[in-house]
Amino acid sequence: MARFKYSGRDRKGKSQGTIIAASKREAMVKLRDDGIRVIEINELPETLLTKEITIGKPVKLQHFVIYLRQFSTLIKAGVSIVEATSILAFQTGSKALKKALLNVEQELREGNPLSEAVSNHKKIFPPMFINMVRAGEVSGNLDETLERLADHFEKQHFTRQKIVSAIAYPLVVGIIAIMVVIFLLVAVVPTFVTMFADMGGELPAITRFVLAVSGFMQSFWWLVVIIVTLFIVFITALNSNNGTKYYLDVILLKMPIFGNLLQKAALARMVRTLSSLFSSSVPILQAMSIVEKVVENEVLARVIQESRDSLEKGRSMTEPMQKHWAFPPLVTQMIAIGEETGALDAMLSKIAEFYEKEVEAGTDRLKSLIEPLMIVVLAGLVGTIVLAIMVPMFSMFDQFQQMNQ
Repeated sequence: MARFKYSGRDRKGKSQGTIIAASKREAMVKLRDDGIRVIEINELPETLLTKEITIGKPVKLQHFVIYLRQFSTLIKAGVSIVEATSILAFQTGSKALKKALLNVEQELREGNPLSEAVSNHKKIFPPMFINMVRAGEVSGNLDETLERLADHFEKQHFTRQKIVSAIAYPLVVGIIAIMVVIFLLVAVVPTFVTMFADMGGELPAITRFVLAVSGFMQSFWWLVVIIVTLFIVFITALNSNNGTKYYLDVILLKMPIFGNLLQKAALARMVRTLSSLFSSSVPILQAMSIVEKVVENEVLARVIQESRDSLEKGRSMTEPMQKHWAFPPLVTQMIAIGEETGALDAMLSKIAEFYEKEVEAGTDRLKSLIEPLMIVVLAGLVGTIVLAIMVPMFSMFDQFQQMNQ
């Protein structure tokens, strides 16, 4: 939302002040509804106190997918682009998307094309959307382009959700396991320390180990917090720099169990994007540049850049891919066939469908395997602590029985 300073007239005479709205047009509508005839209105610059702080992407993918599907439906139903944009601006659940659409509507009413209007909001609308809309305007098939975009982002959202669900389960169970272990070590185990001290004699090795860990957690818990925080900051810093992100992506793609799944998801996203761009008549070199920016994997991005350079030199785009370990033979061979037959978009679409199904099957299989494994790990951790407490207590019980005899 933005702040606007206005001056005008109401029933009492002159009126001036500030108003908060998503766009200049919305501000004027609000003032008019309040009975104020606007003479002058200007947007105030953002300050640290008024600026909206967003974490992550301004618009969630699911909101963008809903917008695209509804936009495509309205255009096909004969609604004008301006009216469709106005309708969707007030229906979307995303504040950032609403603000952008209201500004886009204002530019459309001033006579600017849709591609130019959305290009002024690159944080909201991805490069692929902007370029495909521009191609749709030139070809006169904007409704088909929007439908293709909706299909593309829906499939991307589905694949991403599958990956997130596969990774989220072990992550959540792991965090719960760590919290349970910390609780036992900090709150439960210390209550038995005095009892064990009164026993005298030598404690079992497993009990001494658990007591030592418990003592460390009680005395140096702040050190653990600092180490975890520094680790998160370190990984975030690595991921924000393209140079270090490359090595981080290499580690992720070669990681056991999850690496293969992440590789297939990244390849599916890459070829799906290329297929959608080619189908919308976006020039191949421009399409490669767009894919390089949106692939979200620095390993694949560098190979795509090499493939684009290869095309510029008149060679095949598959040459750099064939030499790289991240591209299986299936991908390079089918792309090569598509180049030779002139059906590259169709071949890319088939590759994307194949890997999207592989990701879906892989995530389902992974969750079914990880669930019992995580239960065993959690039971092992808790069982070790319980065993460390129970073994000395059994020894005390034996001593008590011997004394009574």
